Amino acid sequence: MNSYISGAEALMQSLIHEGVKTIFGYPGGSIMPVFDAMFDHRDDFRQVLVRHEQGAAHAAQGYARVSGEVGVCIVTSGPGATNTITGISDAMLDSTPIVVIAGQVGASFLGTDAFQEVDFVCVTQPISKWSYQIRRPEDVAWAVARAFYIARSGRPGPVVLDFTRNAQVGKVDFAPANITLQRGFIPVPKTDMSSVEEAVRLIDNAHRPLLLAGQGITLADAQDELLAFVEKADIPVGCTLLGLSTIPSAHRLNMGMLGMHGNLAPNVKTNECDVLIAVGMRFDDRVTGNLATYARQAKIIHLDIDPAEINKNVHTDVAVLGNCKNTLSLLAEAVKPAKHTDWIASFAPLYEKEKEMVIDAALHPAEGPIKMGEVVSMVSAATHDSAVLVTDVGQNQLMAARYFRYTAKRSFVSSGGLGTMGFSLPAAIGATFGAPERTVCAFMGDGGIQMNIQELGTIMESGAPVKIILLNNHYLGNVRQWQQLFFNGRYSCTPMMNPHYGTIAEAYGIPSETVLTREDLPAAIEKMLTTAGPYLLEVVIQEDENVMPMTPPGGSVNQMMPFDDFS
Repeated sequence: MNSYISGAEALMQSLIHEGVKTIFGYPGGSIMPVFDAMFDHRDDFRQVLVRHEQGAAHAAQGYARVSGEVGVCIVTSGPGATNTITGISDAMLDSTPIVVIAGQVGASFLGTDAFQEVDFVCVTQPISKWSYQIRRPEDVAWAVARAFYIARSGRPGPVVLDFTRNAQVGKVDFAPANITLQRGFIPVPKTDMSSVEEAVRLIDNAHRPLLLAGQGITLADAQDELLAFVEKADIPVGCTLLGLSTIPSAHRLNMGMLGMHGNLAPNVKTNECDVLIAVGMRFDDRVTGNLATYARQAKIIHLDIDPAEINKNVHTDVAVLGNCKNTLSLLAEAVKPAKHTDWIASFAPLYEKEKEMVIDAALHPAEGPIKMGEVVSMVSAATHDSAVLVTDVGQNQLMAARYFRYTAKRSFVSSGGLGTMGFSLPAAIGATFGAPERTVCAFMGDGGIQMNIQELGTIMESGAPVKIILLNNHYLGNVRQWQQLFFNGRYSCTPMMNPHYGTIAEAYGIPSETVLTREDLPAAIEKMLTTAGPYLLEVVIQEDENVMPMTPPGGSVNQMMPFDDFS
């Protein structure tokens, strides 16, 4: 039955219609009518009060990444809105579906430099899939329906709704809207079957095929289709950073992580394969290294939902456009069963070389300070390799990505394209709401935790059971590593004087422990994981440990320190 309600209430009804269950937000003057309407919907939404609007955007991202649903955050105008820009940018680069709803001054005040007025639509248009200003209550239902359709359709991403105050308080004869088609917007391009046939021909004739698994596989929920394809065609797989957990870590065809700090074998074999199959990835510079020397010998097949990614960085011989859940199925059905025994076996010596020169020292040091890799590996083992890993950015991110192990899909959450320090803590909070049945382990460094440390207050209030593993080396570790290797050891503004994190955790009512020796580490990890609710485990680690192997900036992907001499 239609009835007249406020625009703010129309927003609530529209969010219910879209299936929203959790809202992350922070109130303020220009969005107050919406938060007033939210008061009557405490049974419809879990309303999570963050401590900073950037935290709201990142929490919405974490929620979306583990649940596969659209994350939602609601903030006020002016600084409240602009504080979400980092999260919106991050979501755009990492194709994360979120809807950011920001308050705005009344329509009659637009352009007058009114208190807390910012042209948020113009600010966010370059960093979002769609940015729209709601100026009338009659437009609420349509705008919300379109926002969610655009955010989740095709290549996902962030959408911004700028909600003027008069539209929030005005009355409307409300009816929910449904949008399944938007003129001019083609979320999934039609797959050209001739491209599928050409890809099948190349794959069937390949002697040394290699598949690069990107996050697009996760976004399409195509992990099963990936396995069906690579198992039938017997193709080894290398994963991008955000493609981790698209294939179980222990699978015989999983050759490890690609890129600057990836595993030696898949990087070297990238420049030896004869057919390179890229699925749902964008050939980021951290994956390719020097483009002039990248996979020049290979025929390249690129499966992607976004035509803009084709030939953007790397020339493609065959482009297979479409949702990779469908295109991988088409390939799996059409390719011939194959065995590439010798090719797959050729990865093993490179793995053994990396194990001897890098991995054993990282995971099983005989003595000395605790190392990052051993902490990561031990936490992963203690969770039976089934936890959700959320990382910050820096050495903690790269070590966690290398040494955590995955048995389930949607198990890796990190800031990939933007590289946002401060991402982990709020994103992990969101992940606990998006996957409440799973253990969420958030790795961060002593630099990153302080960028959004106020979100410990959100954990205190919401009870979000985040298991925080703080790797403390008293440095901005990744920058320090680059300064050591490429700036003659001139450690400018990277040593850090840190607070007593246990005292801070105690102030927020979060149990904690600080570990100084590896002998105490196993028991401390067990205590963290068996303690109900949130926990902060601070591990004091080796100050000058570097993440290896590493392709130097500008280097070829198959040349990595310490295996190649760059002197």
